[in-house]
Amino acid sequence: MLCVIVLLSCAGLACGGNVEKDDIVEIPAEVLRDKIRGGLLGQMLGNLNGLPHENKYIQEPGNVDEYTPSLPEGARTDDDTDFEWVYIVAMQDEDAIYLPEKRIAELWRSRINDGIYCSNLYARRLMDLGIEPPLTGSTVLNPWAEFNISGQFLCETFGLLAPSMPQTASQIGLHYTRVAIDDEPAQSTQLFCTMIACAFVENDLDALLDKGAEALDPESVQLQIVHDVRAWHRQFPDNWRTTRGLLQEKYSQAGGAMRDRNGYELTTGSTVAALLYGKGNVSETLRSAFNFGWDADNSAATAGTIVGVLRGYRDMLAQDWRIVDRYHNTTRDGMPMDETITSYADRVIDLAEKVITENGGQRVIAQGRPVYRVVLQSPASVYPLAPPSDRRVSFRDQLEPRIMDAVLGEADLRGRAEAAYWALCLDMASEIQEKHPKTWRRAVAALGNYPKLVAYMHSNRPDTPAHRALKKKAVSVGIVPKEE
Repeated sequence: MLCVIVLLSCAGLACGGNVEKDDIVEIPAEVLRDKIRGGLLGQMLGNLNGLPHENKYIQEPGNVDEYTPSLPEGARTDDDTDFEWVYIVAMQDEDAIYLPEKRIAELWRSRINDGIYCSNLYARRLMDLGIEPPLTGSTVLNPWAEFNISGQFLCETFGLLAPSMPQTASQIGLHYTRVAIDDEPAQSTQLFCTMIACAFVENDLDALLDKGAEALDPESVQLQIVHDVRAWHRQFPDNWRTTRGLLQEKYSQAGGAMRDRNGYELTTGSTVAALLYGKGNVSETLRSAFNFGWDADNSAATAGTIVGVLRGYRDMLAQDWRIVDRYHNTTRDGMPMDETITSYADRVIDLAEKVITENGGQRVIAQGRPVYRVVLQSPASVYPLAPPSDRRVSFRDQLEPRIMDAVLGEADLRGRAEAAYWALCLDMASEIQEKHPKTWRRAVAALGNYPKLVAYMHSNRPDTPAHRALKKKAVSVGIVPKEE
């Protein structure tokens, strides 16, 4: 692996200062359990009930008039919930909230091989090459990372781990979502982890949105999206279709193509709108998310988590929805085959206690019942934006000698392949090819032993400027898919 220690120190989480201890809040253990179970159930309902609507409403919104939440056959694994499940099980088994980056890569290689798409799939291909998180989510290396929605749909369960601790929720979430994304998508993690964490003690949706906005970099596009959707909702409180049209008009990037369906702008806007038009009602919130469209199961899962925490598990079960307590593993290698929704939630509850105590809180008996005394945190951005160009320059300054050594020296096959990919992404490849054509061909041949990565690099998706530029550079230096 090429210079892991140096790179991780460069790419690691840039925290925005120490967490401030503002106050203590007491959350009865039964309330914490109820809200975590409610949030997870809301996430699964939004995800799985939203799948029939995923990418079905692009140019025009949906027309779902009636909707009753249900899981009559139980829940099943899907990428909106099962990435987090892999982490949660490992975190519990290994008694660690922040799994080491090397361990995260090991988990992906052993357990996350099917049911992965877009930026996550590209990250998985980079792991085959020996590149590990969070570099797999760097915009320098992963052409999906600048816009992909993984910062949202892989973050919700981490918000449940840190009740009333939004900065900690964001830090945990970013530790795992940055496996596949960075920059603006990482702001999604901060926005929604903060809202979920704060929903344990704040019942007002407008106040929750205020807190979420406080967690965003002031220069973030996400912040403007939140402001715009809230303003449109105030102007058109009874006309969600108008708000949807305004969102599409301002923030569509690709006329409804993949960049829109998989981009943070429309998904963040749809999630915020679903919360506002749903008015705290689970069914109406999810129906609104379905109708806003694009990647509807994604926005519904996030909005469902937030309203699930607000409403709680007991209130949701009291609606007489058909919910079978099962979480059937259909996608993840080496994971439990007998999980249920509540056993998954109980894992989260156990880890939430660990997060509470590690952040200065405690579990006590008050008036004969168990209570968590949680150190409240104020929302704040813990991961500011940084220009991708700065990262590219920094990487090249640090890695150029090592890349040259790997290409020109006696590195093993994977080492040469990794160096070739780094050289391509850091705009070194054409110079190496010109000065050292024979050894460059050897490095290209080594990279050719990873045909899935090369093929994905040359695919027609996501068809963004960054992706097109990467493909053009690759062709110019002889990095092309092998002919079948």
